[in-house]
Amino acid sequence: MMKFAKGALLLTLAQVAGLAQINIGEQKSETTLPFTMTTVATFELPWRLAFLPDGRMLITEKVGPIWLVSQQGDKIPVSNTPSVYWQGQNGMHGVFLSPHYATDHRVYITYVEPGDYGGGLAVARAKLNATAKSARFENFEVLWRQMPKGKGGQEGAQIAFSPDGEYMFLAVGDRQRMTPAQDSNQPVGKILRLTLDGKPAPGNPNFGKTGDSTISLIDPPRDTEAAKSAKVVSTYTFPGPNLTPAETWASGVRTPYGLAFSPAGELWEVEHGPRGGDELNLIEKGKNYGWPLVSYGENYNGVPIPKPDTRPDLAKPALYWLPVIAPGNLMFYRGTQTFPQWDGSGFVSGLSTMSLNRIIFDGHGRAKAAERWEVGHRVRDVEEGPDGSLWMLEDANPGALIHVTPKNNTSN
Repeated sequence: MMKFAKGALLLTLAQVAGLAQINIGEQKSETTLPFTMTTVATFELPWRLAFLPDGRMLITEKVGPIWLVSQQGDKIPVSNTPSVYWQGQNGMHGVFLSPHYATDHRVYITYVEPGDYGGGLAVARAKLNATAKSARFENFEVLWRQMPKGKGGQEGAQIAFSPDGEYMFLAVGDRQRMTPAQDSNQPVGKILRLTLDGKPAPGNPNFGKTGDSTISLIDPPRDTEAAKSAKVVSTYTFPGPNLTPAETWASGVRTPYGLAFSPAGELWEVEHGPRGGDELNLIEKGKNYGWPLVSYGENYNGVPIPKPDTRPDLAKPALYWLPVIAPGNLMFYRGTQTFPQWDGSGFVSGLSTMSLNRIIFDGHGRAKAAERWEVGHRVRDVEEGPDGSLWMLEDANPGALIHVTPKNNTSN
């Protein structure tokens, strides 16, 4: 009986410890940088970059253009790109190579497509025809559209392809409308799992189900000082069945700017909190991550938000930041030469803290902070180059493309 009681106690303590969330918002920055930063080129509000097999990069600007860029900073405009709705956090967002790029030469982009009232997130795919002096999208097709369109920010717009190359995970922000993140009929505040053609993927929690085809659009956005006067300005009826429940993998996210698979095959996401409470979440099938029901932050309009500990039925973040860092992106480093000491680490870029943040993952759903480096730039994106060096994009106009290389005799 005593052994059983001790075992039960240890199990209970382990469960409680497993529920403890870690605030890394007050982490101190390192006193020195183990790398050198070199500005290679500048852009107008750059957002994302993706490396091609030949070492050149595709770089998006929020205002619309996409560029083919050499590592020396030479720029070629990509033609046949779509028009974008550019306002606030809306515009041209992500660029991602197909998991089968070696054979299909396809590129996926996420952007805000203009509409009669604001815009809506869209996912498109095209074949990239790139030469030494020109670049063009061919066979351009829109695979997925967010409906209804509208105003408000925080589209998310990040894509992560499954390790087997068969599925596309799409992060869709709540657009500061708050409550739709908990509405299964609305494609906001969700992580979607789609086929490479943009259709609901088999195996989703509600695959094959449809939802209510009529939803309301709120304006102004709920998560602002204007929330007290928020009102319904329009309703939208889908021309066919609403497929949002069938597309959804996870719900209750706010501003999912970072989405990436770890070397262990786990899907991780980083998002902005409201006033405080940025989060790093392990994204798992069917889970609800709580927004706007709970948060470690506060509403901008002063209305309090219950803390995650009050809702054990909702998934909690592995780490959170209070004060915030305003994460720009999440990537996993897989190099063994340039920065071998970082192999397997995650990197989160910080906008408000002007920082690069290394996170250590154990491959079993847990993470802990490593270093925070102040780099003097609002880092929107950070990616690994073919040689293992890092490349960062600065959220500014002009915003720098920065090459990050080791300092001599660096040990870390």
